[in-house]
Amino acid sequence: METASASADRYSRGAVILHWLIAVLIVLNFIGAAVAEELPKAEAAQLMANHKANGIIILLLTLVRIGWRFARPVPPLVETLKAWEAAVAKVTHGLFYFLMLAIPVAGWGLHSAASGGKPVSVFGLFAMPALPVGHDKPTIEVFYEAHEITATLMFLLFFLHVGAALKHQFFDKDGTMRRMLPWMK
Repeated sequence: METASASADRYSRGAVILHWLIAVLIVLNFIGAAVAEELPKAEAAQLMANHKANGIIILLLTLVRIGWRFARPVPPLVETLKAWEAAVAKVTHGLFYFLMLAIPVAGWGLHSAASGGKPVSVFGLFAMPALPVGHDKPTIEVFYEAHEITATLMFLLFFLHVGAALKHQFFDKDGTMRRMLPWMK
């Protein structure tokens, strides 16, 4: 059983679940988009339908995660962090939230523009209506570029985040990773 002080420096169980679920879906979407580029058109279309559905789920889960973050206190940063590390951590987390919203919204806009206003099917369970955007080539290009640029930023931020977590675990040994890993107390 966790003591009050041990649980106060860890993220809540819900935050941990949302963190890892969203992270896995993001990684799957990166892999799916990369693989789809090499597939025949019909197979690529099915993979991209899953990519879009995952994107909508990421968007919805991110909204839940933001609500969760407001409802549950976030543990304080470890005291051993240097001021610049704490600043980078706060900026990184803010950028992650922004990108977890911006990437799916840009993708949803891209789908809405390119499909002529068709809804996004989320694995046949429900459909998200198309965004009210134009269906012309310039609109498609704007959403495509926004989706690509924000996804590239997410890719780079992901490696910064993982690198920082590994640094704290294996070099600093300050317990930072224990705060978010589900199997560590």
